[in-house]
Amino acid sequence: MQLATTKGCGLAIGAYPHFSYNASGGGGTGELGPGPAGGPRTVSFEPASLLIPPLNWRTTRVLGLPLPPGLEIAIAPEQLAGSIDSATGAVQLHFRARFRFRIAGLYRAPDLLIDTLLSTGAAQGQRHRARGQTLSADGTALLVGVASVPPCGDPWLDRLLGLPDEALAMLRCSFKCEP
Repeated sequence: MQLATTKGCGLAIGAYPHFSYNASGGGGTGELGPGPAGGPRTVSFEPASLLIPPLNWRTTRVLGLPLPPGLEIAIAPEQLAGSIDSATGAVQLHFRARFRFRIAGLYRAPDLLIDTLLSTGAAQGQRHRARGQTLSADGTALLVGVASVPPCGDPWLDRLLGLPDEALAMLRCSFKCEP
């Protein structure tokens, strides 16, 4: 199974406004498990093969403006696995990744660990909520998830982001079964 990330993604953390994010060019190859015809099947993506473009001035806008040059948040996936149901269009993927915040060569924070269920259903936390979109006929979907974000241990970044808090992820992507 091939996963491709696209434009039309989003991210929010704490009380900050939503970031619009173009994740075009990302993705990876997964293994589709056995399952009943037309029913849910397991899917697992090898973390080392997953590419999720970083949030930076080229890919990300906040309040219509690009992130400042030099500010970048790299995403290092650790797990992406769950189920996909081609009959109903429902997708549920457990997503765990390290978000690496840095400012040019001047500052690098400890990783923020994000662990959430990305789903085509609804996601709701204390602060954030969103509704996904099931798989369309062409294999596209919107996966959403809300995650608790623990402090990273850097007093400056923890204060800046108001950690602990929660984050909202919105991942627009497409799925293709390889022959």
